[in-house]
Amino acid sequence: MSLDVDIEHARGTFRLAATFAAQPGVTALFGRSGSGKSTLVDIVAGLIRPQRGRIVIDGTTLVDTARGVFAPKHRRRVGYVFQDSRLFPHLSVRQNLLYGRWFSRGDGGVAGDFGSIVELLGIAPLIERKPDSLSGGEKQRVAIGRALLAHPRLLLMDEPLASLDEQRRAEILPYIERLRDIGVPILYVSHSVIEVARLATTVVILSEGKVTAVGPVLDILPLAEASDGGSVLEAVVARHDDAFQLTTLGSRAGDLQVPRLAAETGSVVRAYIRSRDVMLSLQPPQDISALNVLSGKVSQISESGAQADVRLDCNGATLVARLTAKSVQRLALSPGRPVYAVIKSVSFERS
Repeated sequence: MSLDVDIEHARGTFRLAATFAAQPGVTALFGRSGSGKSTLVDIVAGLIRPQRGRIVIDGTTLVDTARGVFAPKHRRRVGYVFQDSRLFPHLSVRQNLLYGRWFSRGDGGVAGDFGSIVELLGIAPLIERKPDSLSGGEKQRVAIGRALLAHPRLLLMDEPLASLDEQRRAEILPYIERLRDIGVPILYVSHSVIEVARLATTVVILSEGKVTAVGPVLDILPLAEASDGGSVLEAVVARHDDAFQLTTLGSRAGDLQVPRLAAETGSVVRAYIRSRDVMLSLQPPQDISALNVLSGKVSQISESGAQADVRLDCNGATLVARLTAKSVQRLALSPGRPVYAVIKSVSFERS
């Protein structure tokens, strides 16, 4: 799947100007609320006609304002999963799923019949139930199944986990990973850096209606301006320590010890490290409780008021620490200075 977007659209005082190209996998539109993510997805879906621009999916032009092309939404072959499931309350799960097939012509798009999609999403036990008897996570899985059964060329997901609590999010994330891993092309909207770190192949950062960065998740996510910013490290499960219930992850930046993972040795994972969970020291720390200490050099310092983001080069991998401006001054930090990063917490997900 390839998606090329080059559009401009104004609504009131807000102006959206976005240009990017997406490759196979999960392309995450990431940014704060009001940055234009949902408007952009609505334009791709055909719910909004942009004032200027061009949208092409796999060589098929959906929008080209210069040539007067605007494909109606029911002919775009895109599936849409909203924040709320929007299931028909009077229909069973089976009937809701079959409704999606009304829009399928069966020519290309996401492969899979009714049975395989029900199995993929783990919704067989729900098939005869009504939506009002389902949990939030179950409703979203059914909504995803309905969208897939329309055989879309592209699946649009507009903050599908935003209305769910932490337990329900943890329930549904593995199913979205399955879609990514079997090759379903997804344009995924989120302002959660943890979701993006876990799911995304490519990240498009939006800020005040403009695309500020596009690229692989490992390179782009550290550039995000967010209160919960952080770094993503590609890692491999090196070994397990059954005595202490720990797992050692090997990464370019160095080894990390985390609570034992239910993953086989050799499995590829992504380690997400919040910038606020990284402390810096000029000397090798001794007699501390933290298990993870990585060495590196300061590559960049970005100050904003009382705080600063210090970007480190750890053997070619990027790690970001969020410190106070006073700490930066007290440690006399500057580009090129060797430091030790003390990591207090690591989130880890299968890649």
